Amino acid sequence: MPKVKIDGFETEVPDGTTILNAARQIGGDIVPPAMCYYSTLKGSGGKCRTCLVKVTKGSEKDPRPMPKLVASCQTTVMDGMEVANLSSEEVLNARRGVVEFLLLNHPLDCPICDQAGECHLQDLSFEHGLANTRYEFERRTFEKIDIGPYIKLHMTRCILCYRCVYTAQQLTPERVHGVIGRGDHAEISTFIEKAIDNDFSGNVIDVCPVGALTDRTFRFKSRVWFLNPMDAHRDCPTCAGKAVVWMYGGEIFRVTGRKDRYGEVQDFICNSCRFEKKGTSDWTIEGPRDIDRHSVVSQNHYEGATLTVK
Repeated sequence: MPKVKIDGFETEVPDGTTILNAARQIGGDIVPPAMCYYSTLKGSGGKCRTCLVKVTKGSEKDPRPMPKLVASCQTTVMDGMEVANLSSEEVLNARRGVVEFLLLNHPLDCPICDQAGECHLQDLSFEHGLANTRYEFERRTFEKIDIGPYIKLHMTRCILCYRCVYTAQQLTPERVHGVIGRGDHAEISTFIEKAIDNDFSGNVIDVCPVGALTDRTFRFKSRVWFLNPMDAHRDCPTCAGKAVVWMYGGEIFRVTGRKDRYGEVQDFICNSCRFEKKGTSDWTIEGPRDIDRHSVVSQNHYEGATLTVK
């Protein structure tokens, strides 16, 4: 198996492993951020460019460095490869530039956005963004769209990561969705509306890294940091029935899929579990969810007094 060294940390990975997944195997701060890559979605990655790294040594057989920064989610590890992420000022400068581009047309909706507090773009801009913008032109805007009875699309917030497109494409039998337009006019629109009848369509909300796709049944009801996320399960004939219920007191405000530390859903859940089962009697509550991300959601929830789950 090939060995790779990332910021001085060496690991051994199976053949075909990307630099990003090798970094995730090591863990810690050296893991590049990723806004479009999703390990369970075929074809994802290579869109946002936030995971750019510098390959300072190609391999043992060919030690020449790669001439340009590469997307770690798409570049395969070679034996003896050496990669610089946080240790490279060139990488950090490029990442700041990418974040600036992602924020060019992004509205300052954080105070009213349901994604606030668990938004990957918030985390990315806080860690790598600039305090001010140099953009002086009018930003692009789109009308809000109701995609069926459960999902609201804010295309103005979209960063075109394509995650929702791949999710809908791989959960529906035929391709009836996609991105229309080019350049500044590119948008996710009517194609998704036609694909939304699927029983698993609500998963586009979970995979969205920003607040472009939100749950209409939870819209403006509460901030996520006021809620307690609980692991729960139920006997569901459609999906695995494993989810996270977000509770305030004895009331369930919303239901989401269980995500790992990188914000990727472990088991997709059906629309019935997500939107229709909001009673505590519908679920078997297992206990508090360990939110393994540097997010306000995980702050001060389970420290001190014991939390009683009924």
